[in-house]
Amino acid sequence: MQNLLDFDLPGLENFFAQLGEKPFRARQVIRWLHQYGADDFAQMTDLAKTLRSKLPEVAEIRPPQLLSEQVSDDGVRKWLLEVGPENRVETVFIPESDRGTLCVSTQVGCALECRFCSTGRQGFNRNLSVAEIIGQLWWANRALGRDPKGDRIISNVVLMGMGEPLLNFENVVTAVSLMLDDHAYGLSRRRVTVSTSGIVPAMDRLREVMPVALAVSLHAPNDALRDELVPINRKYPLKELMAACQRYVQDGPRDFITFEYVMLDGVNDRPEHAEQLLALTREVSCKFNLIPFNPFPDSGFRRSPSDAVRRFANHLMAAGVITTTRRTRGDDIDAACGQLAGQVQDKTRRVVRRMEATA
Repeated sequence: MQNLLDFDLPGLENFFAQLGEKPFRARQVIRWLHQYGADDFAQMTDLAKTLRSKLPEVAEIRPPQLLSEQVSDDGVRKWLLEVGPENRVETVFIPESDRGTLCVSTQVGCALECRFCSTGRQGFNRNLSVAEIIGQLWWANRALGRDPKGDRIISNVVLMGMGEPLLNFENVVTAVSLMLDDHAYGLSRRRVTVSTSGIVPAMDRLREVMPVALAVSLHAPNDALRDELVPINRKYPLKELMAACQRYVQDGPRDFITFEYVMLDGVNDRPEHAEQLLALTREVSCKFNLIPFNPFPDSGFRRSPSDAVRRFANHLMAAGVITTTRRTRGDDIDAACGQLAGQVQDKTRRVVRRMEATA
């Protein structure tokens, strides 16, 4: 049985061609799926009755199963979705006065083991399917009561939840194409952001096939420290990463890269680190987003004091680099940056190995 949420428009057109149907049927169905959140073919009233009766025999509409919803004191909403036995992912909606941002997961867990990230601590199981990625946006629109003819509640999507998006490249690109398609969600390339820890070959592929806004999880100004905090740096060191960022800006929808930088007390938040950052990124059109560290049990890190974050930001801004400090949202429901955990049936045995090492 084919899950229609796995298809972008070209894929759905091909599916309907195999059924002997015209391409416009795919456009009708994709609008019902993503603009109206339909989960029953009987709802698709502009389809021929014969097609509506045929579709349940060959296809289904199967989003991830919604298990729970939490609402923070500051209005942030977090949904827990089941994506198979013992595997759950989290999706977060962050409302602001001028936008509504949905933070989407792309993998069950994460294989990269960044030391300051709660998601990375719990191991990795698998990539999410297209239906499981786009299904998070599908559910959020339903929960928020989206009216296709009214104002857009979700104006921005960031692929910054659980997982490394560029290690699930094909499924992420297909899901992003649905986010951009006017027949589906109709978002601007400037308002869909893919985050990466620095998978250089995939950054180049994304630039070629579907350039959207790009955020790079940097977190350190030199290779020695980044090797420790973000282990993928050992494979794609900073010199290669900066070159890839320069290439991406040439074709991306924005004329800058956003560098994400988690502020860790006494680790990467000193004036000398800020100076090294300026030297590292001198040739890259960029802005910095400083992120207060969000603690989790046994992380081994502390959040940088607010005055240290302020001094760090001022150092960067004094050199003419746009720098923002992310306001912590949703931390009372563990929905803040780096806190998403869900539930992972860990194929890496990471948690077991950690327990054995400390026994």
